[in-house]
This record gives sequence, C-alpha cells and structure tokens, in this order.
Amino acid sequence: MFRIVVLVSGTGTNLQALLDAAADPAYGATVVAVGSDRDGTLGQQRAEAAGVPVFVVRVPDFDSRQEWDRALADQVAAHEPDLVVLAGFMKLVGEEYLRRYGGRTVNTHPALSPSFPGMHGPADALTYGVKVTGCTLFFVDGGVDTGPIVDQRTVPVADDDTVETLHERIKTAERGMLVDAVGRMARGGWRVEGRRVLLGTGPG
Repeated sequence: MFRIVVLVSGTGTNLQALLDAAADPAYGATVVAVGSDRDGTLGQQRAEAAGVPVFVVRVPDFDSRQEWDRALADQVAAHEPDLVVLAGFMKLVGEEYLRRYGGRTVNTHPALSPSFPGMHGPADALTYGVKVTGCTLFFVDGGVDTGPIVDQRTVPVADDDTVETLHERIKTAERGMLVDAVGRMARGGWRVEGRRVLLGTGPG
C-alpha cells in the first residue's frame, strides 16, 4: 500500500479529506503518520481519532533551523513514506529535508501558480481584479510555491467576494484536488520531465 505522511500546523481539514479517502481500500493509499511543528493542533486530534501515529518537531526545541530541518526529515523517514503531503504546514523546509524528500513532497497553494505566490493568494487575486483564480498542487522545492505543478483547479471570482468567501471556495476546490491527485499518484505513479508532472506513468 502506498504510504503517506501528512505534515500539518493547524485545523487539518485537508488531512481529514485524505483520511476519509484512504478509508476506502480502492483509494490505494494510507496515511501512516501525521507530523506537526507545534503541539495540540486540531490536525493532531484528527489523526489521533483515526488511530494514526503523531509526531511533533518544534523549531524552538533546536539550536538552529538546520537541526530542526534534519530532525523533521528523520521523523518523516522513520515512517518510510512514498509521498509527503504538506497540508497547511506553516514552515518552509530546508536543504537537508529537500535533499531527502524534495522529489516526494507536495504542497497546496490557494492561487493558480505562478500567479500570486506567498501567504496571501486570495487577497492578492482580489486586489489584482482577476476574474478566475484557484488552487495549485505542486512539488516542493527551494522556492516559495515554485515547484513543478501536479494539478490545478479553477475558482471563479464573484463581484461581491470578500477574501474570506473567496478563500472558502478555494479551500473546497483544494480538498477535492488534493484527494484526487494524491489518489492518482498512489495508484498510477508519476514522472517529472522538466517542469511537467505526468501522472499515471509508473512508480514516482
């Protein structure tokens, strides 16, 4: 069975979507562990309720960010994942982590990359006045929301949208995209050619 480690920092709604999907054996993947950079998150509670092991690696517990990064990679490695999903994980991973898991770690972004990178995708889309935005699933690299794109979904921008209403619709699309794409990766593998990610092309 294809093994997934999910890293969370907050409420874990994307995690819950993956847990729900993985409950069906036909999905082809299982969440083997959930990690966090802080204690007591709702995401951890969701994992514990599902009987999934949890680990916490807090930045303040280490003398340097590099040591934290190495410890995070070690904890992830202990669960032998085929794929790592950053699901609302609010820390940038570093060189040591990327050396070991850069080609097997995906993250979501609430905009259509390469537009509106960073923390404020929905707000930036509204400010710019675009008529369509959306969400992106991508492989994590050393940049900010810059890795090869696995999947994208579009979300129309309504004239009366606020940042909150737009972001909620993006998050709904994001959950569907994540569950669908991770399932396809688990069942059919993938291949990366330059910046193109081809799903269903054999082992990742």
